[in-house]
Amino acid sequence: MLVFIDESGDPGFKLAKGSSPIFVVALVAFKEIDQSRRAIAAIDDAAKKAKLPTEFKFSKCRPEVRDIFFESVLPFDFSIRAIVIEKEKIYSPHLRTDKEAFYSFFVKSMLKFDNGLLKNAKVVIDGSGEQMFKRELSSYLRKHTGENAIRKVTFSDSRNDRLVQMADMCTGAIARSYRENRDDAQRWREMLKPKIEDIWPFR
Repeated sequence: MLVFIDESGDPGFKLAKGSSPIFVVALVAFKEIDQSRRAIAAIDDAAKKAKLPTEFKFSKCRPEVRDIFFESVLPFDFSIRAIVIEKEKIYSPHLRTDKEAFYSFFVKSMLKFDNGLLKNAKVVIDGSGEQMFKRELSSYLRKHTGENAIRKVTFSDSRNDRLVQMADMCTGAIARSYRENRDDAQRWREMLKPKIEDIWPFR
């Protein structure tokens, strides 16, 4: 099993000064390697169709490019799970002041309460952050998830990894659905609806 993770929003709590009110972490899971490889090929073709010279990033793609992307991946067998955090409901001083702890806690929570999805999974996370944090996060996730749920945790630069880009696009679509001031808030989440197993509003 292959699992790709990305986030949308930031872990900051200066909500009056520009920090995002919502933080979303989502995973895209492939049970079959062949399906992931076919998805990569389809994303490559989508990039050519969209005349996109760089990576797919939800926040930087035009609406029509998002449509092309999601239409290209929907035929494949994958699932999506996400956790949505409304920061105003987080009261823990530790989580409000330690950005790495905040990120680790919610990635762990999403993976731990996976409804039995993860089995000997290789987990790939967008590769930002310091090396020490990466090592600590890898150890933390294996320690705090179910037995035999995670085989390996690695980090990958989204610029060179189509499936990390896919995680970014899916996470962005879910995050956009919480922006009620946007006419297209539900547009791409609705496209992904057949693939979404669970979206957990954290309380």
